Amino acid sequence: MEEQRFGPDVILDRPAYIDPTARIFGKVSVAEGASLWPYSVVRAEVHDIRIGRFSNIQDHAVLHVGSGGPTIIGDYCSIAHHAVLHSATIGDNSLIGINATLMDGVVIGRNCIVAGGAFLSEGKVIPDDSIVMGMPGKVVRTKNNFLQTRRNALIYHRNALAYARGDHRAWCGPDFEIWQAEILKTLEAEFSRLYPDTASP
Repeated sequence: MEEQRFGPDVILDRPAYIDPTARIFGKVSVAEGASLWPYSVVRAEVHDIRIGRFSNIQDHAVLHVGSGGPTIIGDYCSIAHHAVLHSATIGDNSLIGINATLMDGVVIGRNCIVAGGAFLSEGKVIPDDSIVMGMPGKVVRTKNNFLQTRRNALIYHRNALAYARGDHRAWCGPDFEIWQAEILKTLEAEFSRLYPDTASP
């Protein structure tokens, strides 16, 4: 008997890659271009979990919900290895670092970076364009991180498409270097269009 990987309420809208070891149960939606990496766990026994377009949930990350509300991941987000999100909301183009923990009611704005190992207690609200570090997590710098976080999400999307076809070495070689240079130019132009009054980092 094949081991169950997905619950009956899971909605998959053309994700780029879902590793065979990922587990997804409850009312969960995974949007176009998103990816779930080895041993990631997504459980929504109450409320729901939404994973946005081109976002990645990396190895051993855990997305869960408590009684207080859903877990919502915006578009182009990276949830790094061993991160834990519990009824938290993440704005577009944000990165949650390795081993970070976000508790019930935490809200992370757009274009944010939460450093590895940070701990954000219940109800903490982080404004757009923030860098967060520490235990407890605090804003240590205000910066629009769009270029770094969107680039990271797009690299993961490219890697996800490679994994889906059995290529596990897509982050090296001349093709990758050419792609990186091209995508950086595209993102710099998009940054200027979206944030005309902000100097490019």
